[in-house]
Amino acid sequence: MSFTGERKGRLIVFEGIDGTGKSTHIGQLRKYLEGKGLEVVQSFEPTRGPWGRMLRDSAVTGRLSVEDEVELFLKDRREHVETLIAPALARGAWVLLDRYYLSMMAYQGARGVDTSVIRAANEEFAPVPDAVVWLDIPVSVALERIGSRGERDAFETEAGLTACRNVFASIHEPWMLRVDADAGKEEVAARVRKALSGNFPEVISE
Repeated sequence: MSFTGERKGRLIVFEGIDGTGKSTHIGQLRKYLEGKGLEVVQSFEPTRGPWGRMLRDSAVTGRLSVEDEVELFLKDRREHVETLIAPALARGAWVLLDRYYLSMMAYQGARGVDTSVIRAANEEFAPVPDAVVWLDIPVSVALERIGSRGERDAFETEAGLTACRNVFASIHEPWMLRVDADAGKEEVAARVRKALSGNFPEVISE
């Protein structure tokens, strides 16, 4: 059974492989929406809860088995939905997330898990996004950006990122909005607003 809680607010998710600038552009959109007088709740996954911390630690100490990753992501997301996402949507807030279950489809799908099974397991309890901003860049550019930040973690290999990008490219939904993020910050921010203006014309303009 999919999420059926009352939703007065909107759920916008930023997705993409590592190095696309998701946190930067979430911050830009948050300022824009708050300037319109809206309540905005910004968060990210994995969270810093007990399950999310285990996943974050594994990026440095060594990846868990794919079965353990799936289990931890579902536990972390369920808690996130119950404690933050669903209550915020119910009271009319706009929720902006840095990663959600599409990332799970991409990263765990790249390890061989059926993406349709991942999606179904999540949509049993997690609200479907109103919009997903897929910030897309070539894998070579992502690796350059990641390299400039320091040592890569266990999730950031060329083969892995290519497989993840392919999963994002395979998702065809009205709420899946591809934005070319291989440009300067202000230009990409303008592209994000343009993409979202088609879904939320009453709030977001180009």
